Formats: sequence, structure tokens, C-alpha cells
Amino acid sequence: MKTLYLLRHAKSSWDFEDLSDHDRPLNKRGRHDAPLMGRELASHEISPDLMVTSSAVRALTTASLVAKEMEYDIDNIVINEAIYEASKQDLLAIIQQTPDDINNLMLVGHNPEITELANFLAPEHIASMATAAVVGIRFNCVAWSEISPENATLVLYDFPKNHK
Repeated sequence: MKTLYLLRHAKSSWDFEDLSDHDRPLNKRGRHDAPLMGRELASHEISPDLMVTSSAVRALTTASLVAKEMEYDIDNIVINEAIYEASKQDLLAIIQQTPDDINNLMLVGHNPEITELANFLAPEHIASMATAAVVGIRFNCVAWSEISPENATLVLYDFPKNHK
């Protein structure tokens, strides 16, 4: 069994006009919501074997804040620059290249692609994922190269407004 957690980065700030899109930080709400979701995941005993994130500042910060709450070593977060501008198919290829000794993978990325991937893989439709939303999909297979909608079960869909 393989379990994939797709996490959309938390709310980012548009206050810094001179920053590139890649370098935008989280805003106050994002800095609140990312740890909140990390605590929620930890309360359900969800702990990834591997966390992979986009290189964008908002995604990397989200991954770090969530990891801290889940007691995942932030030094073990893998930054994959390809996630930043990846298509749904690109994200799927990244996931399918994950070593098979990893059973629980968390991927931190961006909309609309993260929602598109969730809707491609999950048997139930997921509305556009809010910032800091997480989707968990379990696959009845032994290799990441075998994941598909046909062997998928939606096991989690959560977002910050569920906890306000």
C-alpha cells in the first residue's frame, strides 16, 4: 500500500510588488494555517516517510511549518524545483519516480495543478483545494509506478476552515 498526501501551500502574501512569484512569502493567515494543518495531520498520526516540496518560498515555508508540527525533520524535506511550474502529468511523473521503500509520501505544491492531480487520482471529486488543504489518497499497490485512479481510495480531505 502506498499513501500520497497532496498539500497545497498556505496563503501567500501579495504585499511585496518587487518580489517574483517564486519568492512570495506566506501572509499572516498562511503562517497560522500551515502549523494548524500540521497539528491536524499529527493528531491523526499521519507522518510521511518523505516530504517533497516546490522550491517556491511559500511552498517551502508551508512544508517546514507542517513538518515541525508532525515532528518530521525539516532537514529531510526534499526540494524539487520541477514542482514549481509542473503540470499534472509532471507531478504524477515525480511521484511515480519515488523509491518504493517509501510508503507515505507528502508532496507540497501549487494550484491549479495540485487540485487537478487530486481529481485525476482520487475516486471522489475534490473542489478547488483551498490554501493549506491536504488530500490523502491510498493506493492498493506496492510500487509508486503502479498508482492509478483504478487502485485509489480517498482517505483524507481537510482544510483550515474545517477547524475554525
